[in-house]
Formats: sequence, C-alpha cells, structure tokens
Amino acid sequence: KYRKKPVVIEAVQLRWDNWSEMCDHAKVGRLADGKPEGCFVGSDGTALPDGQASEEIGLLIPTLEGVMLGRQGDWIIRGIRGELYPCKPDIFEATYEPVGEA
Repeated sequence: KYRKKPVVIEAVQLRWDNWSEMCDHAKVGRLADGKPEGCFVGSDGTALPDGQASEEIGLLIPTLEGVMLGRQGDWIIRGIRGELYPCKPDIFEATYEPVGEA
C-alpha cells in the first residue's frame, strides 16, 4: 500500500467569470503552438470546431498523453513539474483542500 505524498498545487476552476485568470494560469494561446487553447463544448461533450459556439466553455490542453479537454466547472491543475491537466470538481474536492499563503 502507498500514500500519496502531500504536495501543494496551483489550480483554477474553469468558469466564464474568471477566464482572464485562467488565461494567466494556463498560459492560454494556440494549440498549434503547444499551448492550451480555449474552445466551446458541444452537447456531446466534445470540443466544437473553430467558428462554432455554445454556452459551455472548454480548454484543450496538450499533454504527454495527447490533448485533453477541460470542461466548464473542471479545475485546471498545474502539477509539480508545471504540467497542466483537468480534474472534475468532485474528484478535486475529495483530493485537495485550500492551504494558507506561504
């Protein structure tokens, strides 16, 4: 059996009202340049092609495992090596808790 080592991560919840904060946190740019890119999410839960819009925002995140889609409400985590990945709100709440400022 193993226990996860305690680490402090940075995370921002993907929402309309904090898109500017998300852009700073994730260094949003163009996927073609290897950066996370904002998108809209369709009713089927996939990223819509450029030029199409919906009410749900998303973030396409390049990872070593391929491009992952963070959906509105997900937490976008910056890991200990600077990598980004999305985390569903219920998993985030069960796994992480706020820490005080250092």
